[in-house]
Amino acid sequence: MGTVNENELYSIGDVARRTGLSVSAVRYYSDAGIVTPTEQTPAGYRHYDVQAIARLEFVRTLRELDAGLDDIRRVLAGETTLHDLAAAHLAVVEEQTRRFHARRAVLRSILRQDTPDGQVVLMHRLVSMSDEDRERLLDEFWAEVSEGLDVNPAMIDRLSQTRAVLPDDPTPEQLEAWIELADLVRDEDFRAAVRSHLREEYSTEAGRIMSSSSMLDSIDEGTPIMAEAMEARRAGIPVDSSRARDIADRYSAWLSGVCGKPDCPEFRQQSAKQLRIALELHGTRNAEADPHWESPFTGPHDRYLDLVATINGHPTSDELVGMMADQVPYAWLADALRASASSSEPGTAA
Repeated sequence: MGTVNENELYSIGDVARRTGLSVSAVRYYSDAGIVTPTEQTPAGYRHYDVQAIARLEFVRTLRELDAGLDDIRRVLAGETTLHDLAAAHLAVVEEQTRRFHARRAVLRSILRQDTPDGQVVLMHRLVSMSDEDRERLLDEFWAEVSEGLDVNPAMIDRLSQTRAVLPDDPTPEQLEAWIELADLVRDEDFRAAVRSHLREEYSTEAGRIMSSSSMLDSIDEGTPIMAEAMEARRAGIPVDSSRARDIADRYSAWLSGVCGKPDCPEFRQQSAKQLRIALELHGTRNAEADPHWESPFTGPHDRYLDLVATINGHPTSDELVGMMADQVPYAWLADALRASASSSEPGTAA
C-alpha cells in the first residue's frame, strides 16, 4: 500500500493506485455499500482514510478468492468470521477440484482406448459419484450377498471392510477398475457366486470355527507378533538370540492357544515345519513351475479384491503372491522356533 499518513485523506485515484484496484472498482464498492468513502465533498469527490484503504485491500483479496459481495459484507460487519468464510470457500474449491480431476480422468481414459459412448456416460457417472454414494453401492452389495446366511456377522464385517477408495486424481487404470468393479457388484451372477462361496466357506462346522469371533480375535492377537518377527528379520537379529527366543516364545504360546495344543518342543518343531511349507507355497512355487499349484487367493471374489487393490494403489493378488516370501518372515520364524525347541528348557511365554 505504501507509506500513508493516518490523518490524511486520499482521493479515489490515490486509493486505486495504493490498492491495485481500478477507480471504477473503488467507486463500485462504495456504491454497493461495501467500503464507503470517509468523506464526500459537495462536488461529489470521494476521499478515503487509511482504515478505508485497508478495508479495500482486504475486499480485493477476498474477491480474488471468489468471495461474493454478500459474504464480504457479513465479514466486514462482523456477522461472520473470516475463518468461517475461508472454511466455506475451501469446501467449494475442493469440490470443484475433485470434479476437475474427475473430468480429467475420464478424458485420459477416452484417449487411452476407443471407448464406446455408453462407457463414457458410465465413466462420468461413476467418477462424479460422491464417496458416500460409492460406499452405499458396496454396502448394498455386501448386505445382499450375506442376507440370511448362517455366517458370523463379524466375518462378514471383516470381508466387507475391503473397500475401494477412488483417489481425487485417479489414473486411467484406477478409473477403469472402478467401472469394472461397479459392473461386477451389480451383476446378479457374481452376487450369487459370492453368496455361494460364503455359505460353503463359513457355514460349515469348520468354517464356523475359523470365522468365530474368538478365532478372529486370536488372529488379530498374532498380527503384532508376526510384525515384530518381520522387523527382527529385516534387522538381521540372529535366530538364536534372546530377542528371537522371546518372539518365538510368544508366537508359540499364541499358536498353541489357537490350535488347542500344548506348547512343547515337539509342537514348536512341527510349527516350524508348517512355516517352511508355507514358505514353499507362497514364495517359491508358481503356476509356471507347477501346473497343479493354486494361488492362496481363491474364490469368486478374487476379481473384486484385485479391482479394489488396483483402485487403492495396492498390489493385486498375483503381485502379492510374489511378495509374500519377503512380507512374511516364514524362514526366520521357523528357525527361531527350532532354536527355542532345541533349548533344554523351551520355556513359556506370557
